[in-house]
Amino acid sequence: MKTLIIILYILLIHSAVAFAFETDQFNLPPVPLADIGDEVSEYTEENILKAIFKINGDISLIQKCLENNAVNKAKCGPRESLLKKLEYLRSEDAVAREVFKLLGDGIIPFTKSGSWMESHKFRGQPARYKTSFKESIFVFLPANYFTISPTVNLYGSEFGTDKIAHFFQQGYAYYKIYKQAAAQGLSANDASKKAVKWGKFTERTYYGTLVGGVYSNADLCANFVGMRFYQELTKASKVGVAERPAILALKNGSWMFNEDAKAKELLLKPYISDHLNEALNSSIYIPGLRSSIRGIVKKRSCPQWRALYPNLKKEDFENTTKSLMLWHEEDYGFKKSKKFITISNTCFAN
Repeated sequence: MKTLIIILYILLIHSAVAFAFETDQFNLPPVPLADIGDEVSEYTEENILKAIFKINGDISLIQKCLENNAVNKAKCGPRESLLKKLEYLRSEDAVAREVFKLLGDGIIPFTKSGSWMESHKFRGQPARYKTSFKESIFVFLPANYFTISPTVNLYGSEFGTDKIAHFFQQGYAYYKIYKQAAAQGLSANDASKKAVKWGKFTERTYYGTLVGGVYSNADLCANFVGMRFYQELTKASKVGVAERPAILALKNGSWMFNEDAKAKELLLKPYISDHLNEALNSSIYIPGLRSSIRGIVKKRSCPQWRALYPNLKKEDFENTTKSLMLWHEEDYGFKKSKKFITISNTCFAN
């Protein structure tokens, strides 16, 4: 009876609060999904090129105003304002904002990139998998199921399309928090912590537990690596063991795509990993929902995992889960729980 009351309470919350996108990687696709990593990178590259085309157009207009000795102030504005705007257009903030507007903008939780992931006809097929309602881990929470995002495969990692929306939308929110904190004098590490703290709050409330009854560590990682993506658009970086060149560079005062072939190859790939998979990177479910999901996983999902990975043992899955608590030794906000539902403690409990 107590479980039923909790579930009914959650349904009432759903009727009053905006939808939260959930996902289900416990249920495995019946056939292997095509790897669409390169195609998603191509889409990202196309939008970055659109972003810098717009910025470069604005730069060109300002330069024409500045080069005209008889500047029409009514049309161009004061010289000081033009110089200030030109400085901004040549900054990483201008690039990050324009890229966000093309990929991460939209009404939460819907984003331009998220909608594209849901509707685009990918070259490789099957590209998406959404389990049926009766087999879903959210069978006792219909509101979650009807907003569930399908599973996709990018560079060998399977996760929900909602993670792409988190990457480009919440990643930019993290980026802005980081920049503001850094401007106030915080160190890079402390600025990152401030962004992560905000993300953990949103996951406890209107992006997670309060709305869908799920606190997703995978969502938090998607937010974090999205921040890194925006930070590293215009500067070289090291992501784990991968040396990632800057994606963009200023050349003769205008933005250009880096001619280094690795820039395109490593556009998204370093940020994609099993951290985004909610069956491997465990979420925290509220009571009632947790017990129903554990029973469904044990009954329906575990046979799939044991059949697909017959040579793996409980310890192998435990080690995988432990390895996802940090992202290349960085704290992305992972929250521990003794009540995790994992492949190891549910499918290999004995």
